[in-house]
Amino acid sequence: MDFANDYKTLDMPYMESVMWAFKTLWDKGLIYEGFRVLPYSWALETPLSNTETRMDDAYKQVQDPALTVGFVLENGDSLLAWTTTPWTLPSNLALAVSPDVEYVRVSHEGKVYVIAQARLEAYAKELEGAVVLETVMGSTLVGMRYTPLFPYFADHADAFRVLSGDFVTTEDGTGVVHMAPGFGEDDQRVCKDNGIELVVPVDSRGQFTSEVPDFQGQLVFDANPLIIRVLKDRGVVLRHETYDHAYPHCWRTGKPLIYKAVSSWFVNVTMIKDRMVELNNTITWVPDHLQQGSFGKWLENARDWTISRNRFWGSPIPVWRSDDPVYPRLDVYGSVAELERDFGVKVADLHRPIVDDLVRPNPDDPTGKSMMRRVPEVLDCWFESGSMPFAQVHYPFENQEWFEKHNPGDFIVEYIGQTRGWFYTLHVLATALFDRPAFSTCVSHGIVLGADGAKMSKSLRNYPDPMNVFDTYGADAMRWYLLSSSILRGSDFAVTEEGIRDTVRQVMLPLWNSWYFLSLYANAEEKSGSINYSSTNVLDVYIFSKLHKLVAETTKLMDSYDLFEACQQVRGFLDALTNWYIRRSRDRFWAGDQDAIDTLHTTLQVLTRVIAPLLPLTSEKIFRGLTGERSVHLQKWPTPNEIPCNNDLVTVMDQVRDVCSSTLSLRKVHSRRVRLPLAKLTVASPLAEGLRPFISIITDEVNVQDVVLSTDVDGVARHELQVIPAALGPRLGANTQKVIVAVKKGDWKQTGETIVAGGVELQPHEFQLKLMAAVGDADTLASAALQDGQGIVLLDIQLTPALLAEGAARDVVRAVQQARREAKLLVSDRITLTLGLPEDLAQQIAPFMSYIAAETLAELTTMDPNAVRATDLDGTPIYVGVERLR
Repeated sequence: MDFANDYKTLDMPYMESVMWAFKTLWDKGLIYEGFRVLPYSWALETPLSNTETRMDDAYKQVQDPALTVGFVLENGDSLLAWTTTPWTLPSNLALAVSPDVEYVRVSHEGKVYVIAQARLEAYAKELEGAVVLETVMGSTLVGMRYTPLFPYFADHADAFRVLSGDFVTTEDGTGVVHMAPGFGEDDQRVCKDNGIELVVPVDSRGQFTSEVPDFQGQLVFDANPLIIRVLKDRGVVLRHETYDHAYPHCWRTGKPLIYKAVSSWFVNVTMIKDRMVELNNTITWVPDHLQQGSFGKWLENARDWTISRNRFWGSPIPVWRSDDPVYPRLDVYGSVAELERDFGVKVADLHRPIVDDLVRPNPDDPTGKSMMRRVPEVLDCWFESGSMPFAQVHYPFENQEWFEKHNPGDFIVEYIGQTRGWFYTLHVLATALFDRPAFSTCVSHGIVLGADGAKMSKSLRNYPDPMNVFDTYGADAMRWYLLSSSILRGSDFAVTEEGIRDTVRQVMLPLWNSWYFLSLYANAEEKSGSINYSSTNVLDVYIFSKLHKLVAETTKLMDSYDLFEACQQVRGFLDALTNWYIRRSRDRFWAGDQDAIDTLHTTLQVLTRVIAPLLPLTSEKIFRGLTGERSVHLQKWPTPNEIPCNNDLVTVMDQVRDVCSSTLSLRKVHSRRVRLPLAKLTVASPLAEGLRPFISIITDEVNVQDVVLSTDVDGVARHELQVIPAALGPRLGANTQKVIVAVKKGDWKQTGETIVAGGVELQPHEFQLKLMAAVGDADTLASAALQDGQGIVLLDIQLTPALLAEGAARDVVRAVQQARREAKLLVSDRITLTLGLPEDLAQQIAPFMSYIAAETLAELTTMDPNAVRATDLDGTPIYVGVERLR
């Protein structure tokens, strides 16, 4: 962090750059003053922008009173209108209908009501038994006059007419919209088009003014019950209900907003909207769907930006206006120097009230009486935030060359809500001022949630304490946990201590143990590792090839800021390194094989450089111990071309691992422990012949006596079609079940890549083909498809006395190895071994005693049938005694 060169929006240089931005936009014709209906915070006494109504939690579920009210037309009929803001009814000046919608006149209890035909059924309870008199088009209602509900504006010119509205629908309500042009955007637009001037009988605090004397001084929301009571007493309310809906609230105070016509200053965003869309296409977004998704859609529907706030604190709007409309004049300033020139004083602070004291005579007033005074508003804080790229360096007054060199910024990161906040305002101002984007690459992450899936809350303490996490698991654990999570894909993510603990177990410990393993064996043999890619051992070549691919992939992914996928690549490599390479190479390390030591040394040296941005502390510790050099973070990033790669070997060895993994899963499902040998494994795959050099590895890994390889997949397996209802349903609807039934009956056919089931061609995402065994008895033969979906393994799970005996011998080996560990013996220590076994077990393992001795480094083995048997061997008590040979 560059604290020596930080910036603050309240600093004079920053504010002067903001002033310059306003003046530049004014000179380009992109600033105007207007009187429009805007989201209004009565708690703050200021309008807000549409962007601010899209902030997190701005919309909250509320219950509001909803009224269906009858407006008496000039012919005596009551035109029914529905509203969820009863407080706006005293300001009603018009009604709107859709000219193309059919409306009905219905007679009910001596009154005639007019309502959209499509909405009549929704009022069946209130209009029970009503008789339809006639059907009319909305266009025939347009122009009709009606009696005002309240007398306050009864003499308002051209008001109280039925107008045509293109926004009127029959999805809810009555198909008739009550219009109060001072409190609705569509209302203001339509009424203005029809020559009806708006009225705004609500003050800056959201309270009714003296224009509405019956409710004067009441907050509009508090006035709702009284207004409803008055209308009910007059008999004009057909329905009074409670309406559940999402309603915008002030993001600062949490109070419900109102929509209110106010005077405000605007940036004419619609004038540059198309260019903003074009420039957005040059930005790299992570996740990429934001470009044409939430950010792109927001740009396409961008509205003019309300940038003035009726507040005290903030950058002042640099506009001075004549206080006498007889001699109008407007001055807009773009620098402190311009202010000092015109007002003849030194300007040391641009904040209110100091800047408001800058007053001078109006040059256009020959009487010399009128004065130039600053307009009272300050700028939206988001205008200041959007000015950051240039205002932080006091551009254009200083650092012009620096700014031109560094703009657009290379990188920006913030949470996904800023697509309608900071990212948006940056983009607006960069487009308007410089005709280029504000940033080249944007990473937009999701929201970090508490363990319960709710937003993090200090009061609820629904998240693990960060300092405790750092103390317990280390800062790297939290770093990896977040970088490897869906939060970097723009999704919300719940942080749990269990998830952090899994990071340590699945990533950090395997990495650390790899380094510890190398240190242990290299030190034991008094050998040191070095950078060496020359080994021809197949496992060494394989891990180097995987390392080559890791470097290539992570470089590409990090260059594109896809850290989530980069973490997945590292996790996959660690699995290959620890669960395959090191485990399969243990004997070589025990023997002090220099190629093995060099290979692991080289791999860890490169790996720590790759993961340094992801696990900076862990990689630093390992790298220093490995090399003795100062820091991994001072090293050059590795390149793949320095690492040998055998792609064919990777393909085959990955399938070997797949075969072993699938087979071990079958063992687990069928309760065949790995130490228990099985007779035969059949592998059917197009790549089967490539596996032949590695049969010994497969045999040893999955503990089978025979491995049969075959390329004839169809001879031993069949495809089973599985339909995905959740994917198929949206397209086929009720016919989904017919397809499912057809598949179960076998009524489907595959031609190339095309699947037709029950006469319906399925799309790729609507099904999956699973390989199933087509031969053998399910009780004796277990099968599983390989991950690539092209091959299958078939495991003979029958047990014989000979297999059980060998399995028992392996169990004894495990018990002895455990005893060695408990005795804190070194892996190279030779021992004497004493066993105390039941007679039947002793006889069973007798043919395998030499195997047991070799596996446990036992130079001398004796049997003691009288020893106390305190060790459990899968339910059988035995005695195991080990002693280091002197």
